[in-house]
Amino acid sequence: MDSRTEIRDFLTSRRARITPERAGLPAYGGNRRVAGLRREEVALLAGVSVDYYTRLERGNLSGVSESVLEAIARALQLDEAERAHLFDLARAANTTPGTARTRRRPTQQVRPGVQRILDAMTLAPAYVRNGRLDVLAANQLGRAVFAPLFDASTRTPNIARFIFLDPAAQDFYLEWESLAGDTVALLRAEAGRDPYDRALSDLVGELSTRSDVFRTWWAAHNVRLHRSGTKHLHHPVVGDLTLEFESMDLTADTGLRLNAYSAEPGSPSQEALNLLASWTAAPHVRSATRQGD
Repeated sequence: MDSRTEIRDFLTSRRARITPERAGLPAYGGNRRVAGLRREEVALLAGVSVDYYTRLERGNLSGVSESVLEAIARALQLDEAERAHLFDLARAANTTPGTARTRRRPTQQVRPGVQRILDAMTLAPAYVRNGRLDVLAANQLGRAVFAPLFDASTRTPNIARFIFLDPAAQDFYLEWESLAGDTVALLRAEAGRDPYDRALSDLVGELSTRSDVFRTWWAAHNVRLHRSGTKHLHHPVVGDLTLEFESMDLTADTGLRLNAYSAEPGSPSQEALNLLASWTAAPHVRSATRQGD
């Protein structure tokens, strides 16, 4: 991914969505040539010269200070995810040439201790994923709840690949369009954090080639954080599920996150989870019984 192009397209797209009225500026005349703010208006709001801001928007963030980035973020009214993305793009632009060349990363492994924690969560479906949305490990209930994802893959399951390339995803995710948009935004944010990840570039290339929807949404340069929320699923066996999730960084394993799901106590979704949990536990119970005999 070309760093200068990423910077240019991101700043241009953020500038285009803000009207002078929204920015608190007077709008003179009714025939503006650009959507949103002009470059000189962003420069005025950020307290930098027009020439300097133009340089930044053309993709040159070399040597830019944090204070200027903060000023640009305020002028463009960036949210938390967008601000972090801008700083990630600047960090990549200021990386010493030759130290961050395109590469294939080794496969990320989940430590045995993390897997034991997953396995101990018998009543909460959970899995560990990386920034590319590869699901690297899961507990039994997680595999049962997200069975369509695991059943559809002959390699490491990837959430984005499943959502955009497998027709079953639109039956499984009841709010497919919203979730798909979030998925693109998560991958775009990851690309800002590590633009030299060859596996991520390959994934984006595959999805862009095979999915018109992904290609269109990727060009929008939207980013988001993924910390908590609600998923509405249609499980092929137990029916509809409404699950809340928490997404947590594994601080000892850079780039990995643990996603855990729960249902409202006493709800039909909780009853369905309990049923799935009893089914997934049954083989272990039978095995333990045989060993005791």
